Amino acid sequence: MRRTLLSCTSLARSGLIGSALAALLPAAPARAADLIDTLSTMLDFNRQELAVLATALALLGFSVVAAILLMRTRVRLVKNEARLRARIGELQLQADRFGALLFAEPQILISWPAGDNRVQISGDISLVLPRDSSPQRVLAFGTWLPPEPALQMDHAVDALRDRGDGFQLTLTTAHGHTLEAIGRAIGGQAIVRIRELSGLRRDLAETHLRYKALSDETEMLRGFAAASPWPIWAKGENGALTYANPAYVRATEANSVTDAQERKLELLDSADRTAMERGLKDAASFTSRLPIVIGGERRIYDVRAVNVGSGSVGVAIDASEAAALSSALVRMAEAHRRTLDQLSSGVAVFDGQRRLAFYNDSYRRLWDLDRTFLDANPDDSSVLDQLRAARKLPEQPDFRAWKAKLHEAYRAVETAKDTWFLPDGRALSVVTTPNPEGGVTYLFDDVTESLDLARRFDGLIRVQRETLDSLAEGVAVFGSNGKAQLFNPAFVRMWKLSSDAMRDEPHIQTVEGWCHQLYDDPVVWRQIREAITSIENRADVPLKLERKDGSVLDGMIRPLPDGATMLTFQDITDTENVERALRERNEALEAADQMKVDFVHHVSYELRSPLTTIIGFAHFLSDPSTGPLTPKQAEYLDYVTKSTNALLALTNNILDLATIDAGAMKLELGQVDVSKAIELAAEGIQDRLATDRIRLKVEIAPDVGSFVGDEKRVVQVLYNLLANAVGFSPQDSTVGISARRTERSVVFTVTDSGPGIPADMKDKVFNWFESRSQGSRHRGAGLGLSLVRSFVELHGGKVRVDSIVGRGTVVICDFPTDQAAHRDAAE
Repeated sequence: MRRTLLSCTSLARSGLIGSALAALLPAAPARAADLIDTLSTMLDFNRQELAVLATALALLGFSVVAAILLMRTRVRLVKNEARLRARIGELQLQADRFGALLFAEPQILISWPAGDNRVQISGDISLVLPRDSSPQRVLAFGTWLPPEPALQMDHAVDALRDRGDGFQLTLTTAHGHTLEAIGRAIGGQAIVRIRELSGLRRDLAETHLRYKALSDETEMLRGFAAASPWPIWAKGENGALTYANPAYVRATEANSVTDAQERKLELLDSADRTAMERGLKDAASFTSRLPIVIGGERRIYDVRAVNVGSGSVGVAIDASEAAALSSALVRMAEAHRRTLDQLSSGVAVFDGQRRLAFYNDSYRRLWDLDRTFLDANPDDSSVLDQLRAARKLPEQPDFRAWKAKLHEAYRAVETAKDTWFLPDGRALSVVTTPNPEGGVTYLFDDVTESLDLARRFDGLIRVQRETLDSLAEGVAVFGSNGKAQLFNPAFVRMWKLSSDAMRDEPHIQTVEGWCHQLYDDPVVWRQIREAITSIENRADVPLKLERKDGSVLDGMIRPLPDGATMLTFQDITDTENVERALRERNEALEAADQMKVDFVHHVSYELRSPLTTIIGFAHFLSDPSTGPLTPKQAEYLDYVTKSTNALLALTNNILDLATIDAGAMKLELGQVDVSKAIELAAEGIQDRLATDRIRLKVEIAPDVGSFVGDEKRVVQVLYNLLANAVGFSPQDSTVGISARRTERSVVFTVTDSGPGIPADMKDKVFNWFESRSQGSRHRGAGLGLSLVRSFVELHGGKVRVDSIVGRGTVVICDFPTDQAAHRDAAE
């Protein structure tokens, strides 16, 4: 039974081991060590399965059939086991040989099974770490590699394990050792081999690296030469062109480098080439700035050539701009000199040896120095000594120390400023500026007048300050940054602020917060902020603030020329109260006036109805058909008729004036015949003319014609004027009416020989109910001339009165002939 179990075990071993060997024998020698471990693991796993199998066979051992079968296979299993043991011996021998060969030199093997994070590390870890270190520390590449190679190694290992990407890297450890890392995917495992490069391999690797670096450098230089805009060339020992970049090909107008070589095209002309060859032969180098014609344009190039090996290389750098800039710099220096000569400030430039290199005429006149002395380029000390001897420098107790301090400017790096007060009463501003190339530039300005103006300005500012503080108007000035720069006590009192807080230059937003207790309208404060801080659209902004305490301020935001903004406030509470009272009184007067118009209008209408009835009955009674009347009755009836007619005319006048005053009067425009209008108006006063024995003189110009207007109202105007003239004229006198045409109007003139109108009454004759008899027979309500002015102005015309007391009155009415004026009047 035991033999049978051993035979089964041997058979299993032979089958499993054969399968493992068949899969692993083609592997590289580098895996020989791992092969043995893998076989042992597989054998351990198969022993457990065979034990179970042996147990099952033992239970069937009593079976005859099983015994016969086992006996038959026994011989076969023994033979297979013998062959398997012999093969295992051979494999073990081969694995030992491969292991000895694999670890003949120091190296490390790292392997990962596919899809498994378990790692197996073997080999000499002292290659990268101390011998007592844990093998797992080899995977921490950052512990024995610099950061960049460690990161490169991490990426390479991740790519090998994830995608099976092989790699070969040359690494340098932190201790200076050169290592080679090779990664491959073999037999479902990721294997990394790390070994030291030494001897021939290291030399070959270093040679390969140097060759690669040299190749990269060559390609880089060729790329640079090809991309360079400057012509670059190389020539052999015989002077023939061996290399040229595209810029050289374009400059020589060749088709290619070969074309330039075959046609022997040269960039320089023969004389310049001869000079370059002579320079290369004598000094192994040549440098010169030469003119070269490229593309039909003559430009300046800096040509440099050096001998390299048995040949030479050269480059031509475009220096046209540099040459132009150099010429421009020379011209600019000359222009600066000419400009400095025109300055009113004295300028003196001393070079690094402290000798006078330049001075302008203002400097010579300022110090009254001899031109011959200055042209001799004296040193700085000599100039100062001569000025001191002439008592033109400030008096100094220790002139030597003062001069030494002045000459510190030659070692300084920053500009220094000072003011010299000369014995003759002048004050000079002195600026000493170190020059970049060495030396010092002195700049002298006579500031005597400036200092005097500054003193005057300070006095003016103090006066202005006192004036501002004395103003009753509150004033505050805010800078372009929105901060308060100036204020007066009135402003502080007006807004109940603190003077100390305002002296800290608060921002307008801060001031706004303080003022909210008296006025908190956000719209107005936003307008003030925007006006103070805005850059564009700066204009005066009027303000009117009604504050919580009942006071009223009249303010103004006014931009100042320097970018600041002035904010002013004036307390107009009393003025506002008076204005409000006057406004209320005016409104009351307007209401009373309107009430008067409404009353007159209403009463006029109410009077017309009974007057019409009275007039009707009066006419009825005067009709003979109603029966005879006694003379007394006829006289009384005549009085009634005249009175009612006068009352009706008065009522109509009042109604017309009320209608005009209410703006409800509309003109019925049409053609007005001037002669006919005068005739109709004259008919209305014929009885009065006969009663008072007054003659009417009519003068109508032949070309007067007609004009556009309301005929009824024109006749009414003329009738009122004539009636007024007749009423003020004495008996046996003459009343005149004339009409003439001007360029833009028709002019009616009515004259009388009455008592005239005093000067103080001329402006009142057109008012309602303004009636003065002036010693005449005229009696009336004083509405006629008011209607005249109203109707003429409705037509767009004007009325004027010329009168001399005791000589009569002239009334002139202008009616415009312009159609547009008529339309405006009608509207």
